Amino acid sequence: MTFDYDIVISGGGVAGLTAACLFGTEGFRVLCLDPAPPVTDGAAAGADQRTTAFLQPARGLLEEAGLWEALAPHAAALRIMRIVDAGGERAEARQVRDFAASEIGDLPFGWNLPNWLLRREMVARIAALETVEFRPGTGTAGLFTRDREARVTLSDGSKVRTKLVIAADGRGSPMREAAGIGVKVTRYGQKALAFAVTHPIPHENVSTEIHRSGGPFTLVPLPDRDGRPASAVVWMEDGAEALRLAALEPAPFEAALMERSCGLFGPLRLETPRAVWPIVTQVAERMSGQRLALIAEAAHVVPPIGAQGLNMSLGDLRALRDLAVAARDDPGAAEVLDAYHRARHTEVAIRATGIDMLNRASQVHAQPLRDLRAAGLSALYGAAPVRRMLMQMGLGARGGA
Repeated sequence: MTFDYDIVISGGGVAGLTAACLFGTEGFRVLCLDPAPPVTDGAAAGADQRTTAFLQPARGLLEEAGLWEALAPHAAALRIMRIVDAGGERAEARQVRDFAASEIGDLPFGWNLPNWLLRREMVARIAALETVEFRPGTGTAGLFTRDREARVTLSDGSKVRTKLVIAADGRGSPMREAAGIGVKVTRYGQKALAFAVTHPIPHENVSTEIHRSGGPFTLVPLPDRDGRPASAVVWMEDGAEALRLAALEPAPFEAALMERSCGLFGPLRLETPRAVWPIVTQVAERMSGQRLALIAEAAHVVPPIGAQGLNMSLGDLRALRDLAVAARDDPGAAEVLDAYHRARHTEVAIRATGIDMLNRASQVHAQPLRDLRAAGLSALYGAAPVRRMLMQMGLGARGGA
């Protein structure tokens, strides 16, 4: 039987492009598709100004995909995770707790990079891989599978035959829907605003998460911007309030930023457009189907807390890559995909549940509940073994050793 490709990847976002680099580096013949060409210039219209924090375990995978060397010069290290409780009557820090990476090792917790830059370097890496073909502007329109092959219909009307389809095509994944795999969705009535700011007080490689109500306000270090310290911000709020904030003119928005950040970094100056998206938890009923593997948001969506989203996705890729390499002649065989589902689904569900609980705690408005949240943070921080275990779990460790 003749196949056009070993693997077809539906989706050219950060996860899909990483998958193309990883499997291409392993020598698989890969086709990566995305209906929207990636914007790889940060100043261009439509550039994704959000950022992605790669945690420690992700660096090894990026090295194996041939990406880390190009990304490292642009990455801002995350050496301390700071949690601030500002849930008192006034918007001011009443409790500050630092979780330092040095407590569990020599490396930072992770590194933060702009999404548009990630796409730029990933597209460049794909261009250097002879086994990978990237077709920006072409998406997937249909999927037909049987025991020995998958046939993918493309948006231009053509069809390709492949051994394995990887769905990296987002929370509304066309490939997942074509396979009839359902999802469980939890809604919070929240939205998130994402943008970049500069500020006079240096971040000193500290990622700061401020809790008040509506959801966390998180500043993640970026490299300096025009000589000024810079951070990426994710501001989670109740939906109506998020939309109101997104519509403000820059001056009143920056005043709101100053209050919500408790002035910890001085006046924050808005440097990029504001992106808004809904906050949900969504987990697919299965991580695989016939000749199909789900990764990233096609498989799981979680609130942006603790940099877990993409790092869960890279966990998917690591497990799938290892299984595919071990069964190189047929990476889409039923036993491979069943093993992938078993390897990932339980862990994904557990992490999604944990992040759901953290989000609900950060969202509370009632003062007694905010006081209880502060007491819980203090108790967790005060027990050193528990603190270290939580940090290791946040990095993806399976145990507390």
